[in-house]
Amino acid sequence: MQKKKIASITLLAGAALFLAACGQKSSTNSSEKQVMNTAVTSEISTLDSSKYGDTTSSEILQNSMEGLYRFNSKGQAKLAGATAVSRSKDQKVYTFTLRKYAKWSNGDAVTAQDYVTAWRRTVDPKNNSLDSDSYQVIKNGTKITAGKKAVSTLGIKALGKYKLQVTLENPISYLPDLLTGAQFYPQDNKVVKKQGSSYGTSSSRLVYNGPFKVTGWTGSSIKWTLVKNKTYWNAESVHLTKLNYQVIKTTSTGLNLYKAGDLDYAPVDSDYVKQYQKNKDYHSKTTPTNGYMVFNLKRKTTGNVHVRRAISLGINRAQLVKTVLHSGKAATGLVASGFIYDANGKDYRTSAGKLAGYDLAEAKAEWAKAKKQLGKSKITIELLTSDMDASKRVGEYIQSDLMKNLPGLTVKLRSIPLKSRLADTTAHKFDMVYGTWQPSFQDPIDYLTIGGLFNLETDYKNKNFWKQINLAKTTYATQPAKRQAALVAAEKQLVQKDAFTAPLYQAGVSYLLNSKVKGFRLSPYGTVAYYWDVQIK
Repeated sequence: MQKKKIASITLLAGAALFLAACGQKSSTNSSEKQVMNTAVTSEISTLDSSKYGDTTSSEILQNSMEGLYRFNSKGQAKLAGATAVSRSKDQKVYTFTLRKYAKWSNGDAVTAQDYVTAWRRTVDPKNNSLDSDSYQVIKNGTKITAGKKAVSTLGIKALGKYKLQVTLENPISYLPDLLTGAQFYPQDNKVVKKQGSSYGTSSSRLVYNGPFKVTGWTGSSIKWTLVKNKTYWNAESVHLTKLNYQVIKTTSTGLNLYKAGDLDYAPVDSDYVKQYQKNKDYHSKTTPTNGYMVFNLKRKTTGNVHVRRAISLGINRAQLVKTVLHSGKAATGLVASGFIYDANGKDYRTSAGKLAGYDLAEAKAEWAKAKKQLGKSKITIELLTSDMDASKRVGEYIQSDLMKNLPGLTVKLRSIPLKSRLADTTAHKFDMVYGTWQPSFQDPIDYLTIGGLFNLETDYKNKNFWKQINLAKTTYATQPAKRQAALVAAEKQLVQKDAFTAPLYQAGVSYLLNSKVKGFRLSPYGTVAYYWDVQIK
């Protein structure tokens, strides 16, 4: 999942996206015609929820499938495929009562065994799932993906046709959010057996239990359609009868289609935010997606804590947002603000305080210590980014800002294809690397232990950090106040004291939407469009 999320966000932030002009004609002939035209920037990779690894596939799955929970209009995880849930006294065992009238699009009942089948396929090492790490919280999930235990030992069991039992490794507070993900959707057991390795390779080689069905996707199509799923248990709440998708990779093409009234939704690239932000159809919001840097601790220069602190303190994040990104906001820590709240409604970021930011005087003081310890007056450091335009622009800003603020520093920029950037980072072929990260669930532990933090477990040996993380996962798992205090201490150690990572910004997402489209929304993470509440008026 780590690679998938990073790749997905880079595509969102960096791809040349299609745009819109004000006053475009509607692509609908009348308010009665519940048809919407939309686009994505890349093809579907697969509709197998055990194997997908990209944003487009995730979006299509989330509009055509349904799991135990689904996000409501307020971004809260609510029961969907299940009608009730009970929890054991030790908070490790959950028993779900499934919706008895839920059907697959072929008429089959959605059963507990369908969840067992899907979850086991996802953790099975043979399937090389990019989302198998999501199952670390499920009993034996980690050992199964490592090939150390049988798939059948996963903590999921069908207690009957409509009773499902899920057992966790340790109690967690964010299970509902986690289970909204496509990697936890059920799969019709009969269809999986019938299709075998072909399952999910085209729209006709699986069935659907969500608001829409997918038609016209052959496995390589650049156009396909979502049609209302009449067997969906809540079909009467779905207004759209058809949603026409097409892949649009260039700005000019998207712009022309929107002007012609052939698109109703258009993401706005950062280059065009200023141009369109006063348009009546313009929308923007800050997401919990992070832009950040990670340092290579195995190299002498970036292995020096004063170098890392100086670099983190020497970047003017507010100017980065203002002059390069044009949306989002400067980061003050690794865990995003406005995303995670305690039982009293207080933002985690407020409780944790400011752990990262621009402080030129302190940056120069740390830089002087670094040069003294390294015995150098001039230091060269390489910054690795992907070759996406947005990534290169951020890299160029960081390069310029640091060389201006830290005397004697030369920053060399190396921008390569994303796949290569991921490989080089994993292989320690970098000094410092810039990337983005979309969280998987609403809890600080995701940012602090997964969060795109390459080589964290192998390279970062601070005992206090790992002690606090372990306490949060185990001893304090059911004690919210103590758990949060441990997580705050861990973040402070990682970001402020050791500067293993330098948080830069929270990404913004901007788009233009036809004013006739009502009920449209993005996921709480800001990358996937939800269409099940959309209505054309």
